Amino acid sequence: MAYCPCGTRNFDYKKDMAVFRTPFHWGALVILLGVLFISPAFLHGSIVNLINEIALISITVMGLNILTGFCGQISLGQSAFMAVGAYVTAILATRYNFNFLIALPCGALGAGIVGVLFGLPSVRIKGFYLAMSTLAAQFIIPALISNPFAFITNGTNSLRVPAPQLGSLTFNTPQTFFYIVVPIAIIAIYIAKNISRTGIGRAFIAIRDDDLAADVMGINTFRYKLLAFFLCTLYAGMAGGLWAYWLRSINPDHFMLNNSIQYLAMLIVGGMGSVPGAVFGVSFLLILDHLLREFALQMGVFFPTWANLFQQASTPLLYGLVIVFFLIFEPRGLAHRWEVMKTTWRLRPFSY
Repeated sequence: MAYCPCGTRNFDYKKDMAVFRTPFHWGALVILLGVLFISPAFLHGSIVNLINEIALISITVMGLNILTGFCGQISLGQSAFMAVGAYVTAILATRYNFNFLIALPCGALGAGIVGVLFGLPSVRIKGFYLAMSTLAAQFIIPALISNPFAFITNGTNSLRVPAPQLGSLTFNTPQTFFYIVVPIAIIAIYIAKNISRTGIGRAFIAIRDDDLAADVMGINTFRYKLLAFFLCTLYAGMAGGLWAYWLRSINPDHFMLNNSIQYLAMLIVGGMGSVPGAVFGVSFLLILDHLLREFALQMGVFFPTWANLFQQASTPLLYGLVIVFFLIFEPRGLAHRWEVMKTTWRLRPFSY
């Protein structure tokens, strides 16, 4: 049975499994969403930009969580699948004048189809060998964008993307783009949460724990592994399309291997297999990176010679130290610490 606040009783399974079980939960949700959606009017543009980036990256990390956290299939090519979604969306928007409401789903679907193709080896291989298979996507896809398809993608040159429009509204500022990326991120999180609670999610978890046992139990591991790859890359494609509209100019250098490793690091820090953990990991590392850049700028005032060197070397060094720290001291990520805090609060004053 799920943990409930003291004095709360659930009399049916549906209510017991609900995400929001009490009036307090619903009230807190309404207040949080209300504050969130009026915040762009009061926050500085750089803060709104940071929120937009957190929401955007949360989408692709949420897709990686479905594949790696739920289904146990590792991927090192998430950034490449973002590139597919970004370029399909950008090409439809620039060359065929598709509205962003149509271009974004098309880009996500295109990335999902490509993801299934690269997910086919997961039927026969796993672990380190599967990581190498997905790593191939990280080299193949940018190479295809840069060379054979340069006539439509602009190759290594930047591809300009128009600002998304809806009627007379143009979403060309951080404050206006907020109302595209944040609602999509909320919907993506809601869908991922519900996937984890369905028969599909339970099949993913069974495959993650022991794919041979899942096969013996009658779970079609071939089908569910490909479905996990499709959902993962569908999320990546949606994030890639939003990335294209956000930057308004894309090139293959935006989708490199270090980005894929960064997304996997965010998932580890947040907690694999946890929907809130994906958001926690993205928020924690992006805010940390933002603070580190601000600190580097302040360092530049006092030590101009060392400022650039510090700014370039600190981010990868910090990511490595944070990952090692979490693997040693909190291997289940920030999501586990959040659950411990909630449980302690619910059981007060008998927290022992």
